[in-house]
Amino acid sequence: MSKRAYGALLVVGMVWMAGCARVPAERFTLQVELPANFRFKSAANYSPAAGESCTLPARRGKRPERKIFSVAYNPAASRVTQDLPLTETVDGCPLVLRSVEFDFYARWGTRDTDIGGDIAAIYFQDRSGGEAPGLETLELKGRCQWLFRTLGSQHAIRKILKCNSLDNEGQLQRMQAGGVVPRDQLAGNTLSLVMEVTNEERPYMGNTWIRFPHGWKRCLGKSMADQYGFCAKDAPTFRPFKMPDGRECNVYPTCTE
Repeated sequence: MSKRAYGALLVVGMVWMAGCARVPAERFTLQVELPANFRFKSAANYSPAAGESCTLPARRGKRPERKIFSVAYNPAASRVTQDLPLTETVDGCPLVLRSVEFDFYARWGTRDTDIGGDIAAIYFQDRSGGEAPGLETLELKGRCQWLFRTLGSQHAIRKILKCNSLDNEGQLQRMQAGGVVPRDQLAGNTLSLVMEVTNEERPYMGNTWIRFPHGWKRCLGKSMADQYGFCAKDAPTFRPFKMPDGRECNVYPTCTE
């Protein structure tokens, strides 16, 4: 082989190796559909890939193997997208995406304290156990509901946000919103988490409210000082409560019988 031919092959080989070194990690788009007046903070968590013996050092504060993403409140329903790698290398250790955790927050009133929150999570499996369906969008669904209760000496109304997953038929599940997704189906595709909130509210704690045609009445319990206020089995009595706007009412949420 001539020196010229050898040099040409060497250049081609170096270019090929450089091109391989620049091959980007496989990525996917995480898409979150939010109801109005919602926000969230998420954390994408990476850990050593299967078969890797490397470990990551314990850290305080910012960790490169944990990607934090925050979204502000939006008065209207919105769609948020984030581009995420499926693999990472941190401190020379090959990592894979293991989970994305969410902290959801929502406003239920006009005061600064009128906020509720719940968590959700998406977990990623190493293998799907079968052929990938070739879909461009994988979808998970969750539904949130406001739970109301009374709190404090004035028995003021407060609300708690509860979010659960929906199955493929739209049936509410006991598990938190999110789910499990095969990692090998995601490269170049979109994973969508669709969150919705139902208008129907229900009591936070059982046997503390009784439903009537115009709304819910709060049981008295042993006395007005009884913070639990469980309903009596026979002839329950009721207590007034304070609405967020300051009104004293006997029926929630209509305030009228």
